[in-house]
Amino acid sequence: MTMSDTPLELAAELALALEVADAADAYTLPHFVDRDFSVDWKTNATEVTEIDRGAESLIVEALVAARPGHGVFGEEHGLAGDHDAPWRWVIDPIDGTSGFVRGIPVWATLIALTYQGDAVMGVVSAPAIGTRWWGGVGLGAHMRSPIVERELGVSTVDDLAEAQVSVTHSPGWDDVGRTPNLVALQQRARRSRGMGDFWQHMLVAEGSMDVAVDAIGVAPYDLAAVKPIVEAAGGTFTDRFGEVTHQHDSAVSSNGRLHRTVIDLLA
Repeated sequence: MTMSDTPLELAAELALALEVADAADAYTLPHFVDRDFSVDWKTNATEVTEIDRGAESLIVEALVAARPGHGVFGEEHGLAGDHDAPWRWVIDPIDGTSGFVRGIPVWATLIALTYQGDAVMGVVSAPAIGTRWWGGVGLGAHMRSPIVERELGVSTVDDLAEAQVSVTHSPGWDDVGRTPNLVALQQRARRSRGMGDFWQHMLVAEGSMDVAVDAIGVAPYDLAAVKPIVEAAGGTFTDRFGEVTHQHDSAVSSNGRLHRTVIDLLA
């Protein structure tokens, strides 16, 4: 998708998303630090807290108020705003709730904007590690940490034997009989890690990792914000079959040079 396909001025939408992310961080981080929440279990056997629900309500209310002509879809509360709008925000209030619950600081609020189903802009804000990433169509890709703010660009590694890869195993990989393929990928790479969730894809956008393979079982709200950032950084983002989308239940990001090799190996 190009800027000619997106009639809205995305810079203004990015400014709004960053403002909303500030408000979400101000809400979620103190609760993470104070550990003042309870944990419930959803029907898919994943954790949820009142902080997830409260953060989503805060974000959705802010976006609906600022953009009444847009739709907003969140992980916890579903669809709000204009249900038929071509512009739809996709929200994951806390990506990495299992880490949030256990006191692991690798979790983030994900705010994406989609146009006619395509993710065109994303903000990923991880306040417990003091880092935020953002980018999209015509916006470039950027990150800010306590020590640096810079534009992002993927790596130039073109040999899997020299690559750093991040792999997230899940029962979904067992179910489709492809766990041995994950192992083979890790064995062929120079180094393998399991960063998980949003972080592995942001490390690809930064050029720190060369490939990230997500769990089978992810949802659009897990992926909508990270895809446009990876792409704006020069990378490639697809499902495990190589289809360019954030709407399927798997995700692979890479620097682009290694993507076909990885997809073929996983298949």
